[in-house]
Amino acid sequence: MPARPDTHLLLRAFADELARCGVREACTSPGSRSSPLVLALARESRLRCFSHIDERCAGFFALGAAKRSGRAVAVTCTSGTAAANLAPAVIEAFQARVPLVVLTADRPPELREIGAGQTIDQIDLYGSAAKWFFEVGTHDATPERVRWMRALACRAAWTALEGRPGPVHLNFALREPLVAAPELGDDPQPGRSGGRPWVLRSTPGEDAAAAGRALAVVARDAHRPVVVAGREEPGLEAVAAVCERLGWPLLADPLSGARRGAAAIAHYDALLRVEGFAAARRPDLVVRCGDLPTSKPLRAWLDGLGSGVTQLGFDPHGAWQDPGASLEIVLAAAAAPTLAAAAGHTPTADPAWLRSWRTADAVAAAAIDGVLGDGGLSEPLVARTLVAELPADATLFVASSMPVRDVESFAAVRDDAPRVLCNRGANGIDGTVSSAFGAAAVARGRVVLLIGDVALAYDIGGLLAASRLGLALTIVLLDNDGGGIFEFLPIAGQRDVFEEHVATPHGLDFAHAAALYGCAFADVTDLGGLRDALDEALARERITIVRVASERAANLALHRELSAAVAAVMAN
Repeated sequence: MPARPDTHLLLRAFADELARCGVREACTSPGSRSSPLVLALARESRLRCFSHIDERCAGFFALGAAKRSGRAVAVTCTSGTAAANLAPAVIEAFQARVPLVVLTADRPPELREIGAGQTIDQIDLYGSAAKWFFEVGTHDATPERVRWMRALACRAAWTALEGRPGPVHLNFALREPLVAAPELGDDPQPGRSGGRPWVLRSTPGEDAAAAGRALAVVARDAHRPVVVAGREEPGLEAVAAVCERLGWPLLADPLSGARRGAAAIAHYDALLRVEGFAAARRPDLVVRCGDLPTSKPLRAWLDGLGSGVTQLGFDPHGAWQDPGASLEIVLAAAAAPTLAAAAGHTPTADPAWLRSWRTADAVAAAAIDGVLGDGGLSEPLVARTLVAELPADATLFVASSMPVRDVESFAAVRDDAPRVLCNRGANGIDGTVSSAFGAAAVARGRVVLLIGDVALAYDIGGLLAASRLGLALTIVLLDNDGGGIFEFLPIAGQRDVFEEHVATPHGLDFAHAAALYGCAFADVTDLGGLRDALDEALARERITIVRVASERAANLALHRELSAAVAAVMAN
């Protein structure tokens, strides 16, 4: 962390959240690098801080206190072998299932592996004995970073306690000077009112009925609720029926399977780019199901709502999907059964609230259709058409980068839509072809892969699965000779470097790749040709590559035209 008041502002918020989460004891030992941590803990009035000369004693003292109280206990130390001396207590805490929050000070990255004193490798120092390890980077004390620090403290405390209790390890890189002025000033991001933790998390294993009652209490006074459904939590399709029953707008990523029913809003990505619309649709409750959708405007809108809007998320797997640190309540339960249980105790929303979203969605859809037309093919039109017209029992596997964004932005609501899958865990393009073949091996219906040229080239060897394993797959290839998504980034303005080193045009003719791997191949240029090629490909028991040529600059211009068209109709 920056060696200025920023460090101490961030750590003050961290210690505040530990106390809000029920931590009442902390153990310290002397050292220079750990001074900011010691000051933050010792000056937090709700913590009893116990000073120890020896780190090994401090660790076992903390363990005994946690074992007796059942609460998580914090323990901090300076850098170097001081941190290693906590290892016996950390190992015992793991074996004995005792919750500890271990806070080690460390040199910043620029002082590592260059001979600086009291510096060892502290990354993942305790190995498998720590339930969770996190390297805390260096940050300025902006409201966003302080909010993140508060959420980090909550995650550390709850992770130490939940499931099988045990130690968690946070490693803090700290820069000099290590002591700030006594008066730090106001907190850039104050904590929640009433002394509540930044993130209040329910007990894992809570049944749907109990979690539903908790949700109903939160929702009973909500007049403008919104549900956001993200990717890949099983059963989210059922959320659509609950939202329809309650009259809650449902902003559903196609990867969730919930973009269906009378409450589903398809074009939130385009709508939330319109400043006036986003401001006018400020909710008083946000319920988040599954991982966050891909849409950047949606994420920015959620993070910008502020602490005046309650945001509740479902997290049955302890994934902590909250990069903006905006969640206030986390239910460690499955979303669909919990929402169904809550529905019986929750009043329906004013019909005008959902109607305002649905009307805007219909207007945006008409504007998008007006720009895309139904003739010449474009990348957004291909994405929109596949979700609209593939058989209900089909699976659409979508590559990361632009294809998944186009599917999210332009796919309309459809009650019997195909299953949509994407490798969005790490958001990479590697292995996309092979993953689609894996889906084809177990799917009951046909599988279609929507992929860009770079991603196909990256996993071209995956096509071997067609001949070696006897699998059928239809590949719709969006070929713009390079990384089309990079045209949307500021680096695109650096034309002297951009084309060769970022866009990376390759000049490949994928008809040759199709021939090499024994695939059928078709080039299509209009919507009718795409439909015919898909019909033929889906009827074959083999792999078919359907190529749609595109041009990167034209694709960027089209996306801008689509956004402008939606903004224009929403202004009227």
